[in-house]
Amino acid sequence: MYAVIQTGGKQYRVAEGDKIRVEKLPGDVGSKVEFKDVLMVGGDKVAVGRPHVGGAKVVAEITAQDLAKKIIVFKMKRRKGYRRRRGHRQPYTELRIASVKG
Repeated sequence: MYAVIQTGGKQYRVAEGDKIRVEKLPGDVGSKVEFKDVLMVGGDKVAVGRPHVGGAKVVAEITAQDLAKKIIVFKMKRRKGYRRRRGHRQPYTELRIASVKG
């Protein structure tokens, strides 16, 4: 059984046992997180929500709270001597999907 959930303004297709990285969520490593914004549940029978599937939920466990790899933000205007270089590391939460209930 799989589901499509929405968190952090993005949608993820998840199944039991999957590991996913999502935008930072509050919580400590080892704590459980419930997602009730389930847009679709699939398997033997497919249920599509309008916009959410009633009674469906996905339970996940937080396995890590970390920062992603550094990206370089470089701005430049040619022939003007304007250059700016900045780095950024986006925080993320890594989840392991414990159960999908339709």
